[in-house]
Amino acid sequence: MKICRQTSESNFMNYIDVTLTYESGMRGVEFEPARILKKDGWNAKTLHLYSHAGTHMDAPFHFEVNDGTIDNIPAERFFTMCYVIDLTEIEPNSEINISDLGEAQNKLQKGEGLIFRTGWSKFLNEPKYRNELPGISKVLAHWCVKKGVATIGVEPPSVADVSNMKLLTEVHHILLGGHIIIVEGLANLDKISKPKVKLIALPLKIKDGDGAPCRAIVIED
Repeated sequence: MKICRQTSESNFMNYIDVTLTYESGMRGVEFEPARILKKDGWNAKTLHLYSHAGTHMDAPFHFEVNDGTIDNIPAERFFTMCYVIDLTEIEPNSEINISDLGEAQNKLQKGEGLIFRTGWSKFLNEPKYRNELPGISKVLAHWCVKKGVATIGVEPPSVADVSNMKLLTEVHHILLGGHIIIVEGLANLDKISKPKVKLIALPLKIKDGDGAPCRAIVIED
């Protein structure tokens, strides 16, 4: 979804919803009726949500890197200027390396972020979405920490191979231990036309949460 708002006669800001739609039956998502209008006077659902379902944010406690939980992440961390890295031709099970960053490798400044556009969200309902995902390499993860990257956003459900627990743990430890916000399960990145955008990712404020579903929006100015 892409919404344009005119801010002046010649200046437009584009708002792009890069959040997956939560549906009952999605991995870690189930809904059930709680109230029905005809019977109770209003409609309402009971939501059963896995903390890392759909578009979500990881907290350091997810891998016990430290005791940082989702409710304790400062609100200012949810707003980041990010370079969009186009990797739509990437092969399944590939590792993303420093050389894949292109011009952003030299332009990126401390406190900025990276969004990796792989087109992977189109595989959402296929086994390869989870089983063959492209992941962040350990070398790139260390580089991001050294550069002071604030946020990393990816389309797959994880930043690293979920079938390789050692690698999965190491990459998360590097990134989360380096104070990098991780947003996984992004969608609609093909709607982004600018090389640098603002990412807003707002997780549910869950007490002692290891992570949380979030609404993620990209703003093109």
